[in-house]
Amino acid sequence: MGSLQPWHWAVIIIAVVLLFGSKRLPDAARSLGKSMRIIKAETKGLAEDGNAAQAQQPPAAPPAAAPYVQPAPPAAQPPAAPPRDTSI
Repeated sequence: MGSLQPWHWAVIIIAVVLLFGSKRLPDAARSLGKSMRIIKAETKGLAEDGNAAQAQQPPAAPPAAAPYVQPAPPAAQPPAAPPRDTSI
């Protein structure tokens, strides 16, 4: 129900040919192919630049040891209530 049947594709193709004309479709496909090649080359270049930048960075220095801080003494607690006499 959610997928397109072969006749759906046929209707879409006919509509595209009628809208754009048979002369403009090859030009549009050629232009789309060139655009995809440019995008592919640029993303590959960005990935190579990112890898090169990571290789050029010096290794990170280990984190400096934090000074020891003695924990604060526990807060004073209120005195405990006297035990109840349950021997009645």
